[in-house]
Amino acid sequence: MTYTIDMLIDKIKEVGKSYDLDKIQAAYELAEKAHDGVFRSSGEPYITHPVAVAYILVEQFCMDTDTICAALLHDVVEDTDVGLDVIQKKFGEDVAHLVDGVTKIGQVPLNTREEQQAENIRKILIAMSKDIRVIIIKLADRLHNMRTLASRPPEKQRKTSLETMNFYAPIAHRLGISDVKEEMEDLALRYLDPYGFKEIESLLDVHKDERDTFIDKIKGMIRERISDIQPPPIIEGRVKSIYSIYKKVYVKGKDFSEIYDIYAVRIILQTVVECYNVLGIIHDMFRPIPYRFKDYIAMPKPNRYQSLHTTVIGREGIPFEVQIRTQEMHNTAQYGVAAHWKYKAGISGNVAGEKRFDWIRQLLEQQQEADDVEQISEAIKVDLAPDDVYIFTPKGDVITLPAGSNVIDFAYAIHTQVGNKMTGAKVGGRMVPFDHTLHTGDIVEILTSGSDNYGPNRNWSEIAKTNEAKAKIRAWFKRERREENIECGKAAFEKEIRRNNIIVDDEILLQSAHRQRLSSVDDLYAAIGYGGVQLSKIITRLKEEQVKQQRLNAAQAQPIDIEKTIADNNKRAQKNGVVLDGIEDCAVKYAQGCNPLPGDDIMGFITRGYGVSIHKADCQNVKIGLQGENKDRWIKAHWAVNSSSAFRATIDIIADDRTALIADITTAIASNHLPIHEINAHSLKNGNANIVLTIEVSGIDQLKSIILRLQKIPGVISAERTGKQ
Repeated sequence: MTYTIDMLIDKIKEVGKSYDLDKIQAAYELAEKAHDGVFRSSGEPYITHPVAVAYILVEQFCMDTDTICAALLHDVVEDTDVGLDVIQKKFGEDVAHLVDGVTKIGQVPLNTREEQQAENIRKILIAMSKDIRVIIIKLADRLHNMRTLASRPPEKQRKTSLETMNFYAPIAHRLGISDVKEEMEDLALRYLDPYGFKEIESLLDVHKDERDTFIDKIKGMIRERISDIQPPPIIEGRVKSIYSIYKKVYVKGKDFSEIYDIYAVRIILQTVVECYNVLGIIHDMFRPIPYRFKDYIAMPKPNRYQSLHTTVIGREGIPFEVQIRTQEMHNTAQYGVAAHWKYKAGISGNVAGEKRFDWIRQLLEQQQEADDVEQISEAIKVDLAPDDVYIFTPKGDVITLPAGSNVIDFAYAIHTQVGNKMTGAKVGGRMVPFDHTLHTGDIVEILTSGSDNYGPNRNWSEIAKTNEAKAKIRAWFKRERREENIECGKAAFEKEIRRNNIIVDDEILLQSAHRQRLSSVDDLYAAIGYGGVQLSKIITRLKEEQVKQQRLNAAQAQPIDIEKTIADNNKRAQKNGVVLDGIEDCAVKYAQGCNPLPGDDIMGFITRGYGVSIHKADCQNVKIGLQGENKDRWIKAHWAVNSSSAFRATIDIIADDRTALIADITTAIASNHLPIHEINAHSLKNGNANIVLTIEVSGIDQLKSIILRLQKIPGVISAERTGKQ
């Protein structure tokens, strides 16, 4: 769609809020003049892009006049001769500030070396902390760029999509803007893995009519049952986003049929009491699935999301999710922080004093004590991750932590001194180790020492999962144990260079320190000692530099060793497990839909961004793919000779439901010295039991052998290989 100023003005009038149309028109005229004669890669005049960004901000968020003006002008300072002073003079300080913030974010490259990337992301967070409208404009800008990415070169498509998936979509999640997040993820996936995207899309399209009929039927049943509620509730139906299904199929290895919340119904009411009453009605109408209920009203997510989630099974045996929330909760769920502009008078763009933005400030504060720039980058990515757990203190206070956090993370989340003085922890009244992983609903008590000399253990920074805890532990050792850190760090460094046969001099040591933004060699040793920098990264860098220098010195005298090259390629092939015709040293992943194993005939599909995907030759995807438009991206592959790789395989067992059945099955697996990675069991209505287990095997022969052994267990009706990995 090509956006025009007339379309924007019509949308503004449609919204029905008070806007300064003269100011917006003036901003458009300045932008149009500045971008005159410039075209996008699609061939459209460049002015259509800032107009589209402004349109998104009006349509989805009803942002204020200054934000709309800034959107129209967001590329003027960076791409034209118009200076920021001109914008400030014509449109005021707020518009100029927003344009400056968006310009600075646009100048920050995210696909750089790790060292620079960490600092770049930090700059973006600082811009957000000053005025949240800056990032909302940038999100709208990125959303339109993703919608029009088809006209860009493939390399640009991949680069932009990676940025979007790794940074902008998580930011949208943290701001609670779910619609933007989901659309960004789906659009990015289209370019990062077009094959996987089309596969999920086709799976959803196959039964579209039946799905729509099913959802309409469920909505009608619910509407009839709660017809006495006034005003009438809003009942909506939806289908899970393509990317969320993709993650479960390709990342978690689930079969499409195992995803319970593909279908969803949303019920929007007026009060919290109505929400809980309707939840009871839903559970009376349909059979709830155990452990699939979440109360985000009582315990909101960090981005302020609130709703009741339950998964139930209809009379047709089809599971579906029901979301129940108030209208205000729905507004926040759809638009996040932007709901304040859409449904209220609007708020200041300054995040000071706004609790919903605490995560931004905390993230910035945590970075001040960090020394290893790669650790900063990784920590930021972790802290932007969407999964959280909710932990209770003995007094009933709720502490929100990233999924996978342990008691060390919990202690430091309460207070720095609580973490530093921790001597032990109780979960549910029972003593647990420091690496004990916490789960939603756990009640945790931290035991502390009263001694002034007591402090954390040095290895806590390796055990902790959150950046907050790691930073505070490193800060304590950095502050309290400098001489000890220098001695410890120097000893560890010298041990590693001896072990790796690395020769270093004072100049190389100082260069390594400066690379970590440290002023002296002693500072480097100290940082190694308290864990501020990763010794392994320094050693790897030094080894690489030494090897490069050695190769440079020998380049003129040494002929190419063909036999060695072949041997090296064979080693890489053995590491990957497969040999690809015409391709060397390429990342390989195994398709989770068909789960190929050594011994199976295989084919490879060249993906965009994720290496080569290996499929069984008789996989349905191969048959379809060889007839499609991407048939030239399928290549021959075969298993490497003497491959040392191990592979996961899933076995589906049907057996009589009897005592010690699981024990007999696991004993059979263990007797073959095969690791069991996952096992799930449940009773069937016919009195049988269904056991699905994932084991590690060397190939198809070993898998067939263990299946034969399982089939001989008394009571086992069937045991067969499945496509799940």
